[in-house]
Amino acid sequence: MTIPFQINDTINARRSIRSYRMKPVDRLVMDALKEFAKTMPVPFEHAVEIRFFHADPASSLYPFMKSPPDNVAFLAETDAISLSKVGFVGEMLILYARSRGLSTCWHGYYKLAELERLMPRLKEATMGSGYSTEGIRAICLTPLGYYKDSGLRLMDRITKTAFSHKRKELVELLENRDDVDRLTEDVVYALDLGRKAPSALNSQPWRFGFEDDFETVLIAMPQGYRHGTWEHPNVDIGICACHVWLGLIDKGYDPKVVVHEDSGRAVWKISL
Repeated sequence: MTIPFQINDTINARRSIRSYRMKPVDRLVMDALKEFAKTMPVPFEHAVEIRFFHADPASSLYPFMKSPPDNVAFLAETDAISLSKVGFVGEMLILYARSRGLSTCWHGYYKLAELERLMPRLKEATMGSGYSTEGIRAICLTPLGYYKDSGLRLMDRITKTAFSHKRKELVELLENRDDVDRLTEDVVYALDLGRKAPSALNSQPWRFGFEDDFETVLIAMPQGYRHGTWEHPNVDIGICACHVWLGLIDKGYDPKVVVHEDSGRAVWKISL
């Protein structure tokens, strides 16, 4: 499977950006991004809908930040598997955008009324207000634009240096810490990219287990996990699974992917 960006460099360069220049994305870049959204390589079937839309700096769409002109919404059902596939598919688009020089930021919180104003077709979805609404809804959004360093809020500067980039060590993310000595270099490489995935408030809810004599990686939240404020942590698990899958591809594998639900958790199995 061909991935149209440098996997390691792109994942390591990706940052959550909350300060943007108020200029539209270059037309050729946007055309390429929309084409990638239609044809992106993913190893499973899905019904995640990607909708591009425009906003203006006066928009109240995002909390505590001005929206750049170009944005994306990811729509899906609200069951665990669909939510997790939003994370995987959305992260693929976000990484491709990063490879084309764009900045992004996952947003699970937004003003619904403002999104409906900016994207009238949204009303075609069977959604209402509230994060637990059944049916199709806009699960997450991301701005698409160009980073603006000047005017960055104090909180973002603190986050940039002391919070967002801090990651747990790999051994802390294993279901069984003793497994660390039995992992191949290639699997460690993929899991290291997985632990660099973004998550709500940098919660890093994923845990890694193994089957088939360590030939299959399992990625899921711990049993009974609840995030304090984020309704859909299964999205974060899908983002992590995307990074691990890409890491194995980067090492020359053609990994097989299966995802199933277990007690409200999306459980990803990625096999070499």
